[in-house]
Amino acid sequence: MLVVGERESWSIVEVARHAGITSRTLRHYDDLGLVVPAYVGTNGYRHYERPQLLRLQEVLVLRELGLPLDAIARVLDGTGDRVAVLHAHRLELLAESERLARLAATVGRTIEEIQAGGATTMRPEELFDGFDAEKQQAYEAELVDRYGPRAQERIDESWRRVGRMSTDQAAQVQADLAERDAEYAALLDAGVPADDPRTQAVTARHYAWVDQFWTPDAEAFAGLGDLYVDHPDFRARYDAIRPGLAEYVRDAMAVYALDQLI
Repeated sequence: MLVVGERESWSIVEVARHAGITSRTLRHYDDLGLVVPAYVGTNGYRHYERPQLLRLQEVLVLRELGLPLDAIARVLDGTGDRVAVLHAHRLELLAESERLARLAATVGRTIEEIQAGGATTMRPEELFDGFDAEKQQAYEAELVDRYGPRAQERIDESWRRVGRMSTDQAAQVQADLAERDAEYAALLDAGVPADDPRTQAVTARHYAWVDQFWTPDAEAFAGLGDLYVDHPDFRARYDAIRPGLAEYVRDAMAVYALDQLI
């Protein structure tokens, strides 16, 4: 703990340790204007005083409730009614719980198929029961709008490949994605740069994962990384794993595209 005049202040490292989060998370909250430090020292280090600690506490409580960062910002800045925001979030959670129940049933059918030998294939609509079809259509429309008719060709090819997947292949696809997310999050926590060989090795595996559905060139792979950041659903997905993860994955994909796909 540091003392500035008669006021107490804490370094970013101290705050991160006491709050059980990373310094990178605090820097991300600063970038978003969620928790801005009381001052920055001449050495560039951020320092926090009691009002900032109380605001951070509110942020972490609302994060525990599952609120996305943009909704938290509206609540804390007074531009959103807390009860209304929580009510809307509750409705989203109820809808999500129904979707997850369907998804759990789908996984259960997949397990049964694998235990039976995995020789049969489920229809695509069964394989992805519980996934949000409307959002999927919106994603596809956005991709076509952003990248043109060639994107539609890739989407069609992706669905053709999905239709040929066996149940054990589909289960492995989901497991592989979860593993990539965990690997990226661990590297981000450790402060490993996006262009580090360790991060690029994970990105090579992510490219191979995407290649199961469609084969992106350098522009398309970097563009997919941009979509992870630009689209609110993708950003929310990565933010739920680790704040700042969407940008980290995007940067890693951009490096990989330049180094390996051109």
